[in-house]
Amino acid sequence: MEHQASVASLVIVIVVAFLTPIFMHRFRLNFMPIVVAEILMGLVIGKSGFNLVHEDTWLTTLSTLGFIFLMFLSGLEIDFSAFSSGKKKEILPSGKEAPSTFAVSLTIFAGIFVLSLALSYIFVLTGFIKNAFLMTLIISTISLGVVVPTLKEANIMKTNIGQIILLSAVIADLVTMILLAVFASIYGDNNSNIWLLLVLFAAGVALYFIGRIFQSRPFVDTMSKGTVQLGTRAVFTLIMLLVAVSETIGAESILGAFLAGVLVSLLSPNKELVQKLDSFGYGFLIPIFFVMVGVKLEIWELFKEPKILLLIPLLLVALFLSKIIPVYLLNRWYDKRTTLAAGFLLTSTLSLVIAAATIGEKAKAIDSNMSGALVLVAVLSSIIAPIGFKKLFPSHKIQSVKQSVAFIGANQMTLPVTRELENSLYEATVYHTQQDKIEKQIAESLFQIEELEDYSIENLKENGVFEADILVVATGDEEKNTAIALNAKKAGISRVIALITSPELEEKAKGAGVEIFSVFLSTKTLLRVLIESPNAMNILSNHDSALYEIEMRKSRYHNMMLRYFPFTGDVVFVRIFRGKDSIIPHGDTELKLGDRLLVSGSREYVNELKRELQW
Repeated sequence: MEHQASVASLVIVIVVAFLTPIFMHRFRLNFMPIVVAEILMGLVIGKSGFNLVHEDTWLTTLSTLGFIFLMFLSGLEIDFSAFSSGKKKEILPSGKEAPSTFAVSLTIFAGIFVLSLALSYIFVLTGFIKNAFLMTLIISTISLGVVVPTLKEANIMKTNIGQIILLSAVIADLVTMILLAVFASIYGDNNSNIWLLLVLFAAGVALYFIGRIFQSRPFVDTMSKGTVQLGTRAVFTLIMLLVAVSETIGAESILGAFLAGVLVSLLSPNKELVQKLDSFGYGFLIPIFFVMVGVKLEIWELFKEPKILLLIPLLLVALFLSKIIPVYLLNRWYDKRTTLAAGFLLTSTLSLVIAAATIGEKAKAIDSNMSGALVLVAVLSSIIAPIGFKKLFPSHKIQSVKQSVAFIGANQMTLPVTRELENSLYEATVYHTQQDKIEKQIAESLFQIEELEDYSIENLKENGVFEADILVVATGDEEKNTAIALNAKKAGISRVIALITSPELEEKAKGAGVEIFSVFLSTKTLLRVLIESPNAMNILSNHDSALYEIEMRKSRYHNMMLRYFPFTGDVVFVRIFRGKDSIIPHGDTELKLGDRLLVSGSREYVNELKRELQW
């Protein structure tokens, strides 16, 4: 009977995790992060609701693994390219020069931390909590899991304000996670020495260099396909190794998992591997963890204690004050609505608060009711913060974003393309080495060309070439093209297109996610199309019936069937590319965020559709 009860509870949790996103779609609750909805569903089926689920070995194990994997993905979400400097200074709508993202973000977080410390001592002096260290970590943390998708949806990730918000969250995530490990070492019951944490970091550094060595080996790519999936095995081995080291030295297992995520992020894994890890984590283990957080939360017990009942709104106010006041620094460059919106978004906090509450309860720094109150405040902040950001952030700032395209090499292939790109959608710049006087006068009269001393990686970074959204590498040296393209991918450019003809170099570049073009490849493809489908040439060359690719970024149309799509322009959906899948669209096909839509129609209507789906 005990085994049957165990399986029954597990089945209920998994079914609830499966139905939650369906309910959210059905009742149009897209404003709420999915993890918050999972916690609320856990409340319904757990101790605060119908009490249908009883924690046992199965659920405890899977929930713990979900927590570990959540911390791993939190580390993986950290994009270290955000720390890179050397960007060209952006001129803001106010006419002022954009500030340094790293310096401003560091200043903002320093302000958040100092203010959080002051507010924590107020909570200690008023008798709400005994440990100011723990409360400081709880108030100062920021949820990357809420910040990143909100910035992507608003299409401001690459802007100066977007980078400041993102980098502030990244710094907060790193610092609070490290300090949480220090807290666990000092106050935990494992009698661990804080200096033993250096053993964990040393192990991480050693594993990073081992990963760098094996990452470039040809057999790794070969063995990462089919039934072998060596990359996925390596990631799980890394997680378990660092979790085991954490447990051995008496630190919390989540620190090892977080460090594993940071190391994988530093190794710049390909997008396909990251998608697999996201799918496994957010499709199975992590929903179980969040549902179980709700199951174990006794919300009615919280309301029985007047002190806890008073703490919840006070702590929520403290979260907003600790973020909005330091973020007011941005008012030197941005208007008040933008500044306030940034403060609202940085108030979102969830995963690390749950981690801190769990560790604090283990260390007996707080009781179960206080832990529940902290989780409830984190849930409320994750609901309020993105809604407040969307209401406050000026919509015209979202709509004004263009994609920057950098061409390296001025020649008969690249220069005509810069004139063909739609000015309202793309901002094209050609980078070329110094030319003679006559060539320079002709080129500057027709094209926007930036002169470079040479094509060295250092020089390209200094001139901000690696800050483009799309990079096209087309110098006359294909080895140089390959080297630049590979470095550009490492720098975090999502789309890199390179002129390469050598099969060996092509294979190497493709393995790193570089898109390849060449005269030979283009000629061969066009000749085959002319032979097999002569009328298809009209689609490729005629502006009124050409093919265009559009990425779907508007959450408004997420999960919407094509038959209900309100856009009535003269455009035909030809294909939908979703990950590695190629979908033939029909009326019941649902649009998803991140879909790449292949459409045919006049340029006027296609441009209108791009604005509708992307901005």
